[in-house]
Amino acid sequence: MIKKPVGGVSMLDRIWVFFFLSSIGFALIVGRPEAVTFALLKASEEAVELAFGLIGTMAFWLGLMRIAEEAGLVRSLARALTPAFRFLFPDVPKGDPAEGAILLNIAANILGLGNAATPLGLKAMQRLQELNPHPDEATPAMCTFLAVNTCCVTLVPSTVIAARTAAGSVEPAVIMAPTFLATLVATLVAVAADRIFRRRWNGG
Repeated sequence: MIKKPVGGVSMLDRIWVFFFLSSIGFALIVGRPEAVTFALLKASEEAVELAFGLIGTMAFWLGLMRIAEEAGLVRSLARALTPAFRFLFPDVPKGDPAEGAILLNIAANILGLGNAATPLGLKAMQRLQELNPHPDEATPAMCTFLAVNTCCVTLVPSTVIAARTAAGSVEPAVIMAPTFLATLVATLVAVAADRIFRRRWNGG
């Protein structure tokens, strides 16, 4: 079980506080405390400009993917992934609600529909926990799903394309092929590692 950080402060919070305080301390040591104020104001301005620049592109890509979802593309892709599902998740009963949730989650991730994939992923993991005979331990299916979901193959990296457009990139969509290859390799490595550890866990 995951323990809550003592005092409600996570390790990430402590790291950011360290960076913040150390930057202030260094600025005082070198005699340039105004540099910290300038950097904060400049970063805030750039963040707002980037956020406004993302609105239009994100609306376009998410709208396009939403149309694809409503047209049944996600479900069609999920059906096409069924053979791979049976290989990756042999322990999940055929026809179980977890099967549909996992397939739809992976299909949504492939199409860059992160907003649609998140609730499906949570639903899938919740169902896998209900099938778990040992609630205090993660099942092989849960580990496999986490590995595949973390580095899922991505055909349309909508968020990255939007960020590149907002940053003034001349060809923001040029990363589609490299992203597909990188996520494909990452997924293959994750699946291979999952198979190796699963066999060791099961005693060969």
